[in-house]
Amino acid sequence: MEVSTLFGGRIMLRPLVVSDFPAWREVRTRNAEWLTRWEPQRLANQPDPSVDRDAFAVRCSARQRERQLGTGYGFGIFADGELCGEINLSAVQRGPFQSAYVGYWVDEARAGRGYVPEAVVVLARFAFDDLHLHRIQIAIIPRNGPSRRVVEKLGIREEGLAVRYLEINGVWEDHLRFALTTEEWADRRGQLELDWLATRTE
Repeated sequence: MEVSTLFGGRIMLRPLVVSDFPAWREVRTRNAEWLTRWEPQRLANQPDPSVDRDAFAVRCSARQRERQLGTGYGFGIFADGELCGEINLSAVQRGPFQSAYVGYWVDEARAGRGYVPEAVVVLARFAFDDLHLHRIQIAIIPRNGPSRRVVEKLGIREEGLAVRYLEINGVWEDHLRFALTTEEWADRRGQLELDWLATRTE
C-alpha cells in the first residue's frame, strides 16, 4: 500500500525522504543522549544515518521498500512544518495475527506537548481503518517515563512485563507491553479523535 501523508489536528506524518537529511541530522545530533539510551545499539562498523547522508538515504530506501511490501510504515512527525520526531508501524504480520508494533521518539525540546499521543492516534486510525489490522502493540522499558506517559495519556491497555524482551543500547531490557485491538479502537475512536485530532492549542 503506497502511503503519502497522514494528518492530525496539529501534526503531519509523512515518510522521510533524502532531502530531510539536514533536519534529521540536526534533531538526532542534538538529542543523541536523550534518544540513544532507549534504542538498539548500532553496530561498530555500521554507518550512522544521523551524520552520514548516504546511510540516511539507505534508511529511507529501506523504509520505502517496507511500505511497498506492506511489512512496515515509517513516518516523520512534523509540527509547524518542522521535523520533531518519528513514529513507525513495524513488523506488520498478516494471516491469523494481523498485528504490528508501534515505536516512536520525539525531540526533547518538543516533549510534553502531546505531539506523540496525537501521532499514535493518527497511526492507529491508519492501522485499523486503512490496513485493517486487528492489533497494534507498544513495548516500553519500565523506567522510560516519557514513553510511558504517552500510553497513559491515551489509556492504552497494559498487558504485562516481558522479561529481557529487546536489546537496547547493548543490554537485554525488560519491557512493559501495551496493546490496542480493533474492537477497542471501535469503542474508543470517537473520544480519542475528539481529544487528540481536533485542532488544539498548546
